Amino acid sequence: MTCNEMVNYLVEEFTKAGLPEPKSDACLLMDYLAGMNRSALFIHANDPLDPETEDKLRGAAAKRIKRIPLQHITGFQSFMGLEIAVNEHVLIPRQDTEVLVEEILKEGASGLRILDVCTGSGCILLGLLHYMNGCEGTGLDISADALAVARENSRRLGIAATFIQSDLFDGLSEDEDKQKYDIIVSNPPYIRSDVIPTLMEEVREHEPMIALDGYEDGLYFYREIIDKCRDYIMIGGKLYFEIGYDQGAEVSGLMEEAGFKYVKVTKDLSGNDRVVSGEYSLAR
Repeated sequence: MTCNEMVNYLVEEFTKAGLPEPKSDACLLMDYLAGMNRSALFIHANDPLDPETEDKLRGAAAKRIKRIPLQHITGFQSFMGLEIAVNEHVLIPRQDTEVLVEEILKEGASGLRILDVCTGSGCILLGLLHYMNGCEGTGLDISADALAVARENSRRLGIAATFIQSDLFDGLSEDEDKQKYDIIVSNPPYIRSDVIPTLMEEVREHEPMIALDGYEDGLYFYREIIDKCRDYIMIGGKLYFEIGYDQGAEVSGLMEEAGFKYVKVTKDLSGNDRVVSGEYSLAR
């Protein structure tokens, strides 16, 4: 089978299975498993695939048809120009989350201490440390399995970071001099419990529920982080959240009630509310 024949085969199988982006999935599998990006596919369209690669692609196609996320098949997702390793223990990084990182990068500061709460794969923290100068970063997560992924990403990308197993802030040092951070960032679980059964099968069945479920109103973790972060953030420090498209007013209201100033909501590329940020102040 030639490269072009394999792409056509994959597209046909994915189309029959009702996958939403059959051509994109086919090309990504060819890229990751056959080392053929779109340019290479054009040049080598009529070249035969070796039997081992053909078998790998057919096996990957069978998994994708079962709605296993493409990123769980390839093992990676591109985020902020970095190849982030992922598996069933962490959320797959989304393009929407790049908006969160980009908002922080607009600060343009260096030498900051950054805390990432609910770090998962570590993609947010590692993206920030990669593009900011002289910063120190710590990621917290309750899941030991997620932290194993984050540490592997840190090691493989050569980006130094500390990762601590912690239920929100509980695992941090009690030494006050080591507690204060210039930036606290979080993409917490924010989907309402009653919405989870309506999610795409790839998300509902294959991504970690602990990273999705924001409980009854989806705001539980925002309340907890806003309330508890005051012991860990510098006066004048910034708090940044990723939010659901319909949570901008509620989360910004929670931050303002807690004494944060200059609270703003930033939209994603689709025009949906995606990031809430504010500056911590003692005045309430």
